[in-house]
Amino acid sequence: MDTYETLEITVADKVATITLNRPQLRNAFNENAIADLTMAFDEASQDRDVRAIVLAANGPAFCAGADLNWMKKMAGYSAAENEADALRLADMLRTIYYSPKPVVARVQGDCYAGGMGLVAACDIVVVAEGVNFCLSEVKLGLIPATISPYVIKAMGDQAARRYFLSAERFDAREAHRLGLAHEVVPADQLDAKVAEIVKALVGNSPNAVREAKALVRDIAGLPIDDVLLADTAGRIAAIRASDEGREGVAAFLEKRKPSWIA
Repeated sequence: MDTYETLEITVADKVATITLNRPQLRNAFNENAIADLTMAFDEASQDRDVRAIVLAANGPAFCAGADLNWMKKMAGYSAAENEADALRLADMLRTIYYSPKPVVARVQGDCYAGGMGLVAACDIVVVAEGVNFCLSEVKLGLIPATISPYVIKAMGDQAARRYFLSAERFDAREAHRLGLAHEVVPADQLDAKVAEIVKALVGNSPNAVREAKALVRDIAGLPIDDVLLADTAGRIAAIRASDEGREGVAAFLEKRKPSWIA
């Protein structure tokens, strides 16, 4: 993969690890980081050799949200320039959320404001004990607008209502209770838990994982009616007839590993 100014990227064993690498600024993002993340996720998503993506960070913080120098510069922008800038952030979050590859967030440190949008856009979130979260925008006279679709999906509108309005900090255990975090582990077990989850992801049918991710995204919240029944029936019929669907069933019946497991 390409070299990026604000990121470290490695690809090994079918996993792309995209690491935020501005530790001296608590991995706060600016226009360069946003562009780098968009391009890195787009590249990893299109790489046939990548089966899963890990989003990680260097340093004591995962992401403090927006870089204050960048925010200061934005204060001088026109309304049109501000909207264009916000749309670039929105596009970055959408690129993560819609990646056809499963994305695992490895959250080793505090995660504030826009950083919570990064985490919420991921599919699976593993957090170290002691990590704190905060939707701090209203303290600065702002609102978490761009990240809101992902944060509200992750933690629910009732919890979002509280933390959007109060800007209270909450810990990893509360993040787990709300559904934002899937796993909370001691810091020295964080890598092992991420590796365990990634191993499970990589061992599954790439096509089925891609289609299962789309299934959750497309079906969540829809009424159970004839349209939905026809949609889901069509999806299972298509996957049964797919090459990997046929191979997976044949491998199970023949008591062998399917072809996608090296």
